[in-house]
Amino acid sequence: MVRRNPERRAALLDASIEVLAREGARGLTFRAVDQQAGVPAGTASNYFASRADILTQAGERVYERLLDEAVIGDGLRGPRDRARVTELMHELVDRVAAFPTGFLALLELRLEAARRPELRAVLTDRIRADVEFNVAYHEKSGLPGDGTMVVLLWLALNWLIMERLTLPDLLSDQQRRDLVTALVDRLLAGQPDEPANPFRGGA
Repeated sequence: MVRRNPERRAALLDASIEVLAREGARGLTFRAVDQQAGVPAGTASNYFASRADILTQAGERVYERLLDEAVIGDGLRGPRDRARVTELMHELVDRVAAFPTGFLALLELRLEAARRPELRAVLTDRIRADVEFNVAYHEKSGLPGDGTMVVLLWLALNWLIMERLTLPDLLSDQQRRDLVTALVDRLLAGQPDEPANPFRGGA
């Protein structure tokens, strides 16, 4: 397998994400990726060893595109109260929903993982790492709430985003915003608005 420039590889993975979102995992072929990327036939096969290779690397590419260092840094600034947690959750939902093909591609990969043990193992490791990163990030931020709250938010917001992208007329934008606010309020009910330990990481 010949590996060429990283920009072409990224473009092919971006094309794979679009194909996954539109056609599903069954529609992801070397030919479909080449056509979506607008490159000569056979290009994708020069970059990826197999269809399974594209599937696993496409999932990693989604996370690369969602990881915004500026957004992460911004989360460590500002007040350390419940209102800030709510604001960050609204921003998270909007950011993920703004990349609909990425989220839908991940859903397709999860369905495919139910049939492919090797893909399931890769996705399990990658998503576990993402959850652990979010828990550690929250603890570092000094915001109220603990690791269990982070996981509960992650589970609930993933489903809310899925509803927004797959059944957009089920809930209004205002209903979704109200639900995110209510979710944070109820998970943090009974906890002090300011954390017991002050943030030590610097602004």
